[in-house]
Amino acid sequence: MEGRRREVVVSSLQFACSDDISSNVAAAERLVREAHSKGANIVLIQELFEGYYFCQAQREDYFQRAKPYKDHPTIARMQKLAKELGVVIPVSFFEEANNAHYNSIAIIDADGTDLGIYRKSHIPDGPGYQEKFYFNPGDTGFKVFQTKFAKIGVAICWDQWFPEAARAMVLQGAEVLFYPTAIGSEPQDQGLDSRDHWRRVMQGHAGANVVPLVASNRIGKEIIETEHGPSQITFYGNSFIAGPTGEIVAEADDKTEAVLVAPFDLDKIKLKRQSWGVFRDRRPDLYKVLLTMDGNL
Repeated sequence: MEGRRREVVVSSLQFACSDDISSNVAAAERLVREAHSKGANIVLIQELFEGYYFCQAQREDYFQRAKPYKDHPTIARMQKLAKELGVVIPVSFFEEANNAHYNSIAIIDADGTDLGIYRKSHIPDGPGYQEKFYFNPGDTGFKVFQTKFAKIGVAICWDQWFPEAARAMVLQGAEVLFYPTAIGSEPQDQGLDSRDHWRRVMQGHAGANVVPLVASNRIGKEIIETEHGPSQITFYGNSFIAGPTGEIVAEADDKTEAVLVAPFDLDKIKLKRQSWGVFRDRRPDLYKVLLTMDGNL
């Protein structure tokens, strides 16, 4: 007997950030409202959207950008917006927790309820992306959140390069994966362009786990003063939504503000995931090598 279809409409936002919190949060709210007008139920905003991607530099003063999770003003504002519009909004922020600091995201349900946070697990450290200076490795583990519209898994930027993270979330029941991001050019090598690699990796996560996937990235050129002079990244956008076989169903370019939306029938996808056998035929007893760093048991 066929029941009512569980259809969810997901959205990915893409915009350029200034280094002014109020204008960035206003831009995010404006685009969330636009996504809602297009029928979106779950709206993803890009990573650390309150300001410039400050991790280009190692600067003590940038720790002042961190705020405690409790009573965080941007989260509170997005809670009001989520409740008003009836949409789910994951909210990325720089978290201060006593003497620890995290790259975190709060999941706001469609009634404005804060469902909890995820703290970024994989912390990059390279030219232009010096996150280890600011962020402790996340201690929440990979999580899923039961929202009004779907059970979702949310991870952050560098996490998206690790298939283990995607699999862990889907094993816990995630029906859609979300990855807010800040990625662009490489300051040490302007000829290096990772955008196609970046996208293909996540398309693989969608296809390997038979779930839709939503990626949101910023655009624009940002210049940060470092101890060695100015550092510049041009963020390449290319935000996208992939379907459960990894197919691209909506995509943005590298320069334009965008509000992407796509509908998915979750029950239909669930049947496809069950019948495809990638979870039936798993062999966890053979995967102990994944618990090592060097491959030696």
